[in-house]
Amino acid sequence: MDLVWTILIGLLAGFVAKLLTPGSGPSGFLLTSALGIGGSLVATYLGRFMGLYTAGQSAGFIGAVIGAVVLLLGYHLATKK
Repeated sequence: MDLVWTILIGLLAGFVAKLLTPGSGPSGFLLTSALGIGGSLVATYLGRFMGLYTAGQSAGFIGAVIGAVVLLLGYHLATKK
């Protein structure tokens, strides 16, 4: 059930991260959702590794947004001409 909550939080976090990050990034529902889900998963597992969350806890909405923003900034750096 933890993974389901992580994915649901990630869907919303992707849209918020897209609004917060300047520039044109990946567009469309699927790419924005994948970005948010990836950010949420990164924030959850990195937080568990760092001892911020215990097993069974997922990153909150703010952590997921931060993870998605980091992924979006990495996307901008990787696709920069």
